[in-house]
Amino acid sequence: MMAENDVFRVEKEDNIAWLILNRPQKRNSMNVAFFEGLLKNFSAFDGDPDVRVVIIRAEGKSFTAGIDLTEMASMLQGEGVRFRQELKKNILKLQDTMSAIEKCRKPVIAAVHSHCIGGGVDLLSACDIRMASRDAIFSIRETRIAIIADLGTLQRLPHIIGEGRFRELALTGRDFSAQEALEMGFITRLCEDRESLYSEARELAEQIAGNSPITVQGVKEVINFSRDNGVYAGLEYVAQKNACLLPSEDLMEAFRAFVEKRKPQFKGK
Repeated sequence: MMAENDVFRVEKEDNIAWLILNRPQKRNSMNVAFFEGLLKNFSAFDGDPDVRVVIIRAEGKSFTAGIDLTEMASMLQGEGVRFRQELKKNILKLQDTMSAIEKCRKPVIAAVHSHCIGGGVDLLSACDIRMASRDAIFSIRETRIAIIADLGTLQRLPHIIGEGRFRELALTGRDFSAQEALEMGFITRLCEDRESLYSEARELAEQIAGNSPITVQGVKEVINFSRDNGVYAGLEYVAQKNACLLPSEDLMEAFRAFVEKRKPQFKGK
């Protein structure tokens, strides 16, 4: 199954949805349509019971060159209190589109090739798993163009790679390679080329999709809640979550499959 628009292409195979950045002529830079499409697509993925995992990849030479400064420049033109109030509202709206990735109950895998700059790091920081081909280059580029990164990198990336390396990358805005990204834990898999990257992403997604979807979604929710609220609040939350989810058909299926020595067939019930 495949759906298209000017900025994204969506392909579905079994329980995996591929969200494909599809603006290669502009190096998949992020314009207004990009942010609107991101929010729309992740809302659809979250509500689609047939989607268990989402993979983000991109067409063209770059994963993304970040914010389309040419198109988004109009947001920055104005003066006075009202203009600044409106600018804050617009920034918050853009933040919501990135947060939609994190809030989507379905795990999200990013498969990155070549350049992933600025807003691309915001996007990746909101994903659950990141992997890249060896030619990938990353940068919190906003610092080098007199902008404070404001779509999630400064809030999420320290939890992924730790404060030390994060502060160096955020304060310098320098490029860092896929190998360095692997060493710091920003990505978890490094592939030789795009073909092997997409193959490994699909294999990983299939492993996740083979588990009980209600359990996988619960794990993601507990991880995010515990990160934001601390250990003891997280323990209370997971106790409540399991009290609701443990008496499930999927759990009974797991027990039967173990006894019958076969692979379980989970239905998300």
